[in-house]
Amino acid sequence: MKWAGMVAGLMFAGAVQAADGMIEVKSAHSVKDTIDKFETAAKERKLNIFARINHAAGAQKIGKTLRPTELLIFGNPQGGTPLMECAQSIGIDLPLKALAWEDGSGQVWLGYNDPQFLLTRHGIKECGPVAQNLRKALEGLAGHATR
Repeated sequence: MKWAGMVAGLMFAGAVQAADGMIEVKSAHSVKDTIDKFETAAKERKLNIFARINHAAGAQKIGKTLRPTELLIFGNPQGGTPLMECAQSIGIDLPLKALAWEDGSGQVWLGYNDPQFLLTRHGIKECGPVAQNLRKALEGLAGHATR
């Protein structure tokens, strides 16, 4: 266990906790490949994929240009329902989302909402263990997609 925790900590040394509750992880892949890898890992874990949105393609339809940006909407009732039992308002943040984007310097990032932040946002600190399990699952998915 101790060794696994050290490996996970080293793997996520590139993760940044943004002030707004979003966790951002540097990716070694393109935006498309990052979201492809995330989606594959999510499906392997029996998560539902609800939608995949290519924001750059949407911008192109109206004659605008965006750097590559893709959103994946995913989840399952087993993970979300316990949170909604604490506060149904958290449904505004569910299902979960992962966003991959390329910044102005060409670095690709993967971001997702920190479940602990969502607890604070919805005033349900009593659901901490549920959020902790969800955070571990998201870290695993993000690690798979970005390395």
